[in-house]
Amino acid sequence: MLARMARLVIAEDDPKQAELVRLYAHNDGHETVVVGDGRGALEQVRREPPDLLVLDVMLPRVSGLDVARILRADAEPALARLPILMLTARSAEDDLLLGLDLGADDYVTKPYSPRELMGRVRALLRRARPEPGPAPDGALVVGALRVDPVRHEVHVGGTAVHLTPGEFALLALLAAEPGRAFTRESLVTDLYGTARYVSRRTVDTHVVNLRRKLAAAGPGPELVTVYGVGYKLADRAAT
Repeated sequence: MLARMARLVIAEDDPKQAELVRLYAHNDGHETVVVGDGRGALEQVRREPPDLLVLDVMLPRVSGLDVARILRADAEPALARLPILMLTARSAEDDLLLGLDLGADDYVTKPYSPRELMGRVRALLRRARPEPGPAPDGALVVGALRVDPVRHEVHVGGTAVHLTPGEFALLALLAAEPGRAFTRESLVTDLYGTARYVSRRTVDTHVVNLRRKLAAAGPGPELVTVYGVGYKLADRAAT
């Protein structure tokens, strides 16, 4: 099923690349706004928050990495949780992971297939905008943690935890089967399908961010590293 029509901001300083992304997004039924620099991207998303930001790393005036950093620190929830898909020509894994650490939800390295790019856009939109209707099993509750897939909300005790779509998808997957040890490979497959650009370290980066945010909200379940395997969500109060 295709994602519902969305509004995308495309921040890309290469006119040919920007037009290619715009054309494929239009063919998928999405509305688009194209900006050519980081400052313009910040101004546009603040003026009218979109459903997703396609963000090139190497932007003039304000870099894509700085745009992601600024948005994730914004007090406005619609901006702090805005889905961000990064485009980068950098091949070094550490540079790619830096974007994830700053709050990007996914990334595609250049050169890329436009069809794969739009597949990643659709997947990210589905995670950020779940289909309406009641969840068959309601919210996921693990000790003090409550994950609501319908409202896309997370609470530890009475404290709201603001997550990016990528972080939310990972936490919901772990919370659905607390105590189960997931391999990094299975988490990558469940979250991203067979996307060839996603590495196991992508999951590691999301886990680091989740641990920090959950710990700041108060005592609750712990994201445990299962050495040689991957991760599991454990309720410390039950042990």
